Amino acid sequence: MRAYALAVYLFLYVPIAVIAVFSFNAGRHAAQLQGFSTQWYGKALSNPFVMEALQTSATVAFASATLATIAGTLAALALQGVSGRPRLIFDALLYIAVMVPGIVIGIATLIALVTLFDWINPAIAALWPLAEAAPQLHLGKGSLIAAHGLFAMALVVIIVRARVAGMDRSLIEASADLGATPWGTFRQVTLPQIFPAILAGFLLSFTFSFDDFIIAFFVAGSETTLPIYVFSSIRRGVTPEINAIGTMVLAVSLLILVVAQSILHRGRSRKAS
Repeated sequence: MRAYALAVYLFLYVPIAVIAVFSFNAGRHAAQLQGFSTQWYGKALSNPFVMEALQTSATVAFASATLATIAGTLAALALQGVSGRPRLIFDALLYIAVMVPGIVIGIATLIALVTLFDWINPAIAALWPLAEAAPQLHLGKGSLIAAHGLFAMALVVIIVRARVAGMDRSLIEASADLGATPWGTFRQVTLPQIFPAILAGFLLSFTFSFDDFIIAFFVAGSETTLPIYVFSSIRRGVTPEINAIGTMVLAVSLLILVVAQSILHRGRSRKAS
């Protein structure tokens, strides 16, 4: 079993390690290691197309993670008061949203948005009071934020609800007995207990949106995120610059995941103590 586990981990992580090693290649060929150099990191960071795609990815990831965190936290709190068959239905819908393949979500979101735009744009044009052409809804950053936010909201609900289910309810009851308002109880008692889960949900949502390619490929429109730029670039051949971009994205993603796990672990440790 140990050998089997070792083989699985090698199969998963050796290709990633190869990309990281070849990102320091001094030569121009991605598959031929010709010395050690960090030149490709500098070229990637000075590439205006890379930086524009990075800015788009960061903006979309922050906005979608914020929306997903707010909506997911509110939904997790509301689901605590639901029981019986409705609770089972909501649970099934949450886990289905996480389990559905990204390509299905991308196609479904694209069809839904295009259909919605076909209904709304004529209405906007008919009601537009000015002489110039009315604004038109189209695929872009807005559709990216909506698609990523809706998917990531399910992740936030699962994470926050697990924390809500395990928090000390006696503190909430004591706060109400002492005359605190519902908002005051939430702000001073509930929120501090669930904040580690909220922050972890935000970080995981940010990572998902920043790294996503499949859903973004369908709903990005004319916008180019960093994963879409990398995909477009490797169609012309893999270069050490692409390896450098992949290594930096991997490092940032791993750092965010480690921070999220540390926050969740610290929250569980405080609860146990």
